[in-house]
Amino acid sequence: MDIEEAGTVFTDPRAYADDARFHAATALLRRESPVHLVEHPRFNPFWAITRHEDVMAIARDAETWINAPRPALGPKPKDDVRSDIPIRALVQMDAPDHPVYRHVSADWFKPSGVRRLSGRIEELARRYVDHMAGLGGECDFFADVASHYPLYVILSLLGLPEEDFPRMLKLTQELFGADDEDLARRAGDTGFMDTLLDFFTYFKTLTDDRRANPGDDLASGIANATINGEPIGDLEAVGYYVLIATAGHDTTSAAIAGGLHALLEHPDQWRRLAADPSLVPTAVEEMIRWVSPVKQFMRTATEDTTVRGVPIARGESVLLSYPSANRDEDVFENPGTFDVGRTPNRHMAFGFGAHYCLGTHLARLEGRALFAELVPRVASIELAGTPAYMETLFVGGPKRLPIRYTMA
Repeated sequence: MDIEEAGTVFTDPRAYADDARFHAATALLRRESPVHLVEHPRFNPFWAITRHEDVMAIARDAETWINAPRPALGPKPKDDVRSDIPIRALVQMDAPDHPVYRHVSADWFKPSGVRRLSGRIEELARRYVDHMAGLGGECDFFADVASHYPLYVILSLLGLPEEDFPRMLKLTQELFGADDEDLARRAGDTGFMDTLLDFFTYFKTLTDDRRANPGDDLASGIANATINGEPIGDLEAVGYYVLIATAGHDTTSAAIAGGLHALLEHPDQWRRLAADPSLVPTAVEEMIRWVSPVKQFMRTATEDTTVRGVPIARGESVLLSYPSANRDEDVFENPGTFDVGRTPNRHMAFGFGAHYCLGTHLARLEGRALFAELVPRVASIELAGTPAYMETLFVGGPKRLPIRYTMA
């Protein structure tokens, strides 16, 4: 593999479903071209940033590097229509709007707010391990457990009715799986836009209902929020709901399923965790580093600048590669080794700086609760087939994880 071929992994959804290929390519880029210009006929040019230090430096400098107009990598047609999509979520905002809108839900996701959910999360973890125990010793861990458990947590927080949860799961998979033929509604941008329209229709109805009948759930908090003294706009409210209802569970599902896959590929680490349950918190951090469910965000330069001595002009975009940063040899000892006791673990899977993930504490609590419940109750576990990963450019993890197990 040469440098130019290595740069193509960021534009190929199949690369994120092929761990060996992706990490071989990004290791080469970190060594030989850590600020690498990628030019591809389907994409507007961008610079791929692959080292931890550079990703962090760009993420913390929200004045030089902004989200607009290209918050995430997509092909040219998506870039061309971004300004025509009226729904705005936090990931598309910069200051001064971003901190004001982020404040709307910040208290719900602070450690103190998340701790209030711990009993409900532990109950749901137990419920899904019970469900797994009742499946007769074989299941698809992603489809049967990991995709549903965080979904129930976040949608319960929002206050959505349980009968709507399957619909939200399907729409989320269509949104993030738009480049995967198993998950996309239909090929191309039309399916993506239709999925967004379905989200808008659902959440516009929810907004109207919570304004007429406010409750004590997060959906009511968003619907009735004020921004600079004015009621939040419908499009901004819908953008908020879409972000929380999708990224709020899909990334955690990916980390949980990918984390179990890593444990099964490293049975010594499963045995180590089973022998010492106090390792669950560090094990979950390692799962999040290992999977890095959010593959990239983009930033655009507001002025002429340099990264690692490479000139980048105002208006040019960089891709922050979180999976690459999380395998950086300068930061992590033996980064290609899955280690449930890894300390310290300076991974960047939740981002950094002004756009640090709102749901960080919730995701950690969900992962810890599930594995604290699961590991002691499993007597034996192994793969029962070949896992498959989502083909994606943005967010993803396993889409199939067949396992065989006996419960203790």
